[in-house]
Formats: sequence, structure tokens, C-alpha cells
Amino acid sequence: MNLTFLSPASDHHYKFNLRLLTAFICGACMQFSFAPLQWSWLGVIAIAIWASLLCRALSRQQALWLGLSFGFGWFSVGAWWLSVTVHDYGGLPWFVAALCVVLTGSVLSLFAGLWGWLSHLLARSNPWSWFFAFPAMAILSEWLRGHLFSGLPWTALGNLTLDSPWSAWASVLGVYGTGLFPALAAFSLAALFHRPFLLPGLTGLFLLLLSSVFPPAISDLSNTATYRAALIQASIPQDQKWDAAFLQETMLRYTRLSNQATEADIIIWPESAVPFFLELAPDWSNWLDNNVRQWNKPLFFGGMKLGEAISSGDAQQQAENGLFLFEPVQNSTIIQKSFAGKHHLVPFGEYVPSWIPWLHTLVPAIASFQPSNDDGGVIWQGQHFGALICYESIFPEEARHRVLHGAQVLAIVTNDAWYNKTPAAWQHLQASRMRAIETGRFVLRAANSGVSAIIDPAGDIQVTAPWWTQRVIQGDYHLSDHITPYVRRGDMPSLAAALFMLMIGRWIRRRDTSSYAG
Repeated sequence: MNLTFLSPASDHHYKFNLRLLTAFICGACMQFSFAPLQWSWLGVIAIAIWASLLCRALSRQQALWLGLSFGFGWFSVGAWWLSVTVHDYGGLPWFVAALCVVLTGSVLSLFAGLWGWLSHLLARSNPWSWFFAFPAMAILSEWLRGHLFSGLPWTALGNLTLDSPWSAWASVLGVYGTGLFPALAAFSLAALFHRPFLLPGLTGLFLLLLSSVFPPAISDLSNTATYRAALIQASIPQDQKWDAAFLQETMLRYTRLSNQATEADIIIWPESAVPFFLELAPDWSNWLDNNVRQWNKPLFFGGMKLGEAISSGDAQQQAENGLFLFEPVQNSTIIQKSFAGKHHLVPFGEYVPSWIPWLHTLVPAIASFQPSNDDGGVIWQGQHFGALICYESIFPEEARHRVLHGAQVLAIVTNDAWYNKTPAAWQHLQASRMRAIETGRFVLRAANSGVSAIIDPAGDIQVTAPWWTQRVIQGDYHLSDHITPYVRRGDMPSLAAALFMLMIGRWIRRRDTSSYAG
């Protein structure tokens, strides 16, 4: 099959450069399709234009460069907020901060490059091969982005389905699998403007309509027992959070706000709400115990814990970041305490990768934490809370791990003050909403500066508070023992389906080539 619109007689160098620029602009537009604007339609249009450019590429090399250009626009322009974080709180000059953004965009663009290159390699000019290959590669490239190089599924493609009928499919396919829907929508939109692609495009639209009319059912927990949580949003500026002179104000602010949670069953403070090691501050630890006794309700709070090696002088290397539970024992002055540690640490933020140990010399502000090997859960009166600490809430496998170990509700504690007043905090919230759908669990999200929220299993925000305000967010939650198809099987069904789609696309192209040769 020889499609003239896919094979122009000549493709001058300047024309291809123009296509590269167009691909970059389309990638840059992706940042507006995620929170806080959440113009999902713009993301679909941007991918559709990029898909059209890929179909017109004359070679695999051109498809690769178009993918790299699209990915660099998506992940460098979209991650501009990273420069603010590393400059304001990492102490790096603006030039180095900008270089961090460029390096991040360059590495992550490899996944979009793979998406474009392999789609073109398998499909070439066959419309039906593109119909199968392009969405399948969306799934595979997103999964790889979430796992390789420690993984960074920030602004995951599947997040574009939030607030749409397709979001429910995350309970079956997970966030990587739901990337199929915006990819298929984009391909179908692009196909409508090319006559040889019209039938595959219409087929894609029909399947999208069908999947929106018959989405998977979301568990209805309204008939189960109701509990009330109070999320404390203290809005501590990041440049004061670790300042010893501000410590007393920090602790008093949290307690003042917690005193208002008179109707709540539990109180949750955000990540590193207690900005010191309780083992090294017995006076503050006793003060905290006294407040928990006064409230007579459990307190969940983010903090740091020292490991067994404190006596060896290597305490910092044994530190863990995680979630504490201080629970008053009925008819007793004893405070029962438990801890769930963070499993997925932030590279270059909470630890230095072993292959570049000299980085500590250049950036001494990087912490040295160790990942926890517990099950990530704490239990209060039979309620099993799965703890997700900040960064690890963007990884679906972490939430799945908590539920497989018995979590009936997810408690996400985070300190998004690191992002200052950039869109990153809202994009982080989107990931929490997706974790709720995937696991079929309520999410109790306590954020230092926002966005704190209680999220139901459909991914809808039940209650929240304005950004960068001191508030007590109170709302109801329910427990669930239901295991969603995604929790039961993980990403394997989505990956298997994507590989099967690639095989079909490849078979169609080879069959078409053989027929043309004959």
C-alpha cells in the first residue's frame, strides 16, 4: 500500500525541521492538559497532531526524532517547576537549576522517542497497523517511564482520563493501561483528516464510545460504617520548616489546628510535620504524648525515625521517612506507637544513587535515608491504613502493595511546599486521585501547604481546602476490603494486551506487504 499523503515526493531539510518544531510545541502544550488547568482535550489534540507527523515520517529515524522532540517539549517545559525547587531549596544557581530541567526532559524524552520510533517501525504506512501499534506503544512507553531509571510517571498519560467516563477503567487497567484511551482518541482524531485512515479512525471512536457507555463499576461504600478524619494543613513555608528558630511555632500551629478537630475520629498531619527525630528530643516527644492524651484520639503524622545503628555513629544513614501513629490506650496513660516507612525514595533528594557518590560533595543538602522494608501499613482499632509518603504516591505499584497487605484506606501524607506555588502540587494531587480508583479505596491526603483532600474510590474529591492556607479539612471516609481487578493482577493484563496489539499490527502490515508484492 502506497499512500501519497504519507510519502511526499521530497522532504526538504527545512520542512523536517519545521515538523520537529511542531512536535516540540505539541509536547509543550501537554503541560496545560494536566492540573491545574486540566484541559485534557488539548492533550488529545497535541498527541493527534504529533501522530499525524509520525505517519508522514519517511523513515524510522525521522519518527525517532519526532518522538524525542515531542517528549522533550512534554517533559522539559512541563517540568519547569523543578528549577524552582532545586534553586530555592536545593541551593543551586539558576543555570544549574535550568540544566536539571533540561536533563530531566532529555532522559524522559527517550520514552516518547521509543513510542514514535517503534510505532513507525511496526506500522509504516498501513492504517490498521497504526490503529493497533500507536495506542499499544502508549501503554508500553508509559510503563517503562514508570520503572526505568528509578521511574518517574509524573503527569502520566492515563491521568488525562480523570473526570471522564474512562477513568473507571483504571480499576482494571491501572494508570498505564488507561493511557490507551487518550492515545486512541488522538489517533482517531488524526485519522479523520486522512481518507485512507478514515475507517480505523471511526472504529477507534466507536470503541471509545462503547467503553464510555459501559465502564467498570466502582464499589459503593455508602452502606458501610462511616468514620470522620481531620486533615491538618498547617502551611509551613519550606524555608522555615527545618529552621530551629521556627520549631516551636510549627508545633504550636499543628496543635492549635488539631484542637478544632473535636468531631473527628482520627487526626492526620502531613509529611515531616514533626521536623526532628523524636528519639533525640524526649521533651518534645512527651509534649506530643500529652496532646494525644488530651485529644483522646489517634494522631497520624509524618516524621523521621532512626534505625538500629544509632549507637554506631551512623544514625543518619539509618534514618527512615514515614508515617507515625500515636494512639491513646483506653483507660491508660500509655501511648501506643507504630510506624510505616517510605519504600520508594526520591533520587537526588532523599538519597544519592550509588553510582555517583561524589554528588554529596557538590550538593550537601541531599539527605541520606534508607527505604523501609515493612508492609507500609499501620492499624488502629482494626482499621488498616496504607501509608504512602509524598513521592511514592505517584507509583501505582506502591498503592497496590499496600492494599495487597490489607490496607482498607490509603493515607497519603506529603509536603508539597517543595514545589512552591507551581502547578506541581496540583499534578501530584491528580496522581492521588488515580490511586483511589486503581485500588477502590478512600484516600486521606494531608498536605502541608495543600492540596489536602479526601478522595473517594471513584477519584472524586469529597472535601478539600484552598491552597497555601491554614485549615482543618474534615470529612467522612469508609473502609473497603474489595480487591479491584488492577490490584489483583497489576499491570500484566495491560502489558499483555499491548504486546498482543503490536503483534496484530505487525501481522497486518506484513500481510499487506505480501499482498502488494504479489
